Amino acid sequence: MIIRSKFLALATGTLALAMSTTALSTAQAAYPEKPITVVVAYDAGGSTDVTARLLAPFIEKHLGGTRIEVVNKPGAGGEIGFAAIADAAPDGYSIGFCNTPNMVSIPIERQARFSADRLDALVNVVDDPGVWSVPGDSTFKTLKDVVEHAKANPNTVTVGTTGVGSDDQLAMLLVQRQAGVQFTHVPFSGSAANYKAMLAKKIQISGQNLGEGLRGQASDQIRVLGVMSKDRWKAAPDIPTFAEQGYPVLMASLRGVCAPKGLPADVRAKLVDAVTKAATDPEFVAKAEAKETFQPLRVLGPDAFAAELKQLDTELKSLWQSSPWLK
Repeated sequence: MIIRSKFLALATGTLALAMSTTALSTAQAAYPEKPITVVVAYDAGGSTDVTARLLAPFIEKHLGGTRIEVVNKPGAGGEIGFAAIADAAPDGYSIGFCNTPNMVSIPIERQARFSADRLDALVNVVDDPGVWSVPGDSTFKTLKDVVEHAKANPNTVTVGTTGVGSDDQLAMLLVQRQAGVQFTHVPFSGSAANYKAMLAKKIQISGQNLGEGLRGQASDQIRVLGVMSKDRWKAAPDIPTFAEQGYPVLMASLRGVCAPKGLPADVRAKLVDAVTKAATDPEFVAKAEAKETFQPLRVLGPDAFAAELKQLDTELKSLWQSSPWLK
């Protein structure tokens, strides 16, 4: 009787374990079962927002039709959005876009609501070099014009950026150092607000990225003074580099998909696969390279993306020790 009871208990336990294992496997295999939220840490209409909304339908396509909902959570130079991604449940239903240098620079410069090691770099999509743009009727035709005016009128040239510690602000500081001038920094919550302020002539220069500058040229009367890359871009051969004009400033923003740390391995693998396929989908590439929506693509897998973030972290920590950008 005792033996039979033990046998029944063992059989029942084995069956329960088998059922729970099967249920877990089925649940994992079924991912995703509901819409996925993609957080953008900047304003609607900005460069990251454009990237996210262009890419979303292609992620849907390569995830079996699952709905992707892009949600903007701007503020504090991206800190609010990055913290929302880091704080989300690691179940694959809340992911977002991570931007450099902000996701790396913010925790270096202050006690932030997130740390870079709480974000899991999945796939980088865009590598967007910095530019300076001015209204089409601006008296600034070259960087030389800007520097000469700034030397004659210290602290009067206004430069808009996407916040303290952004690639735009770091680039401005590098130009200041190399040219021996002082600009007035005007931070905004996102690139869209920064750009609109320049169009309205509330600021003289908008620190942007190349994608934004080219889209602006396609629709508005603006002038791009220079690009912060090693060489001129094929998509914009008429725009000189900063280095050509005497200021060897190299600055860019990586924009890629990341998630909270701790995703189940199979969920992570599905996301990496879907985002990679989406970012290399010929239809997406064609849209990303169109002048009206230009995105300088550079797709990196998890290891390569993480390695670049680690290198940037080392470089910015060194820069912070010698030249802190937040005072």
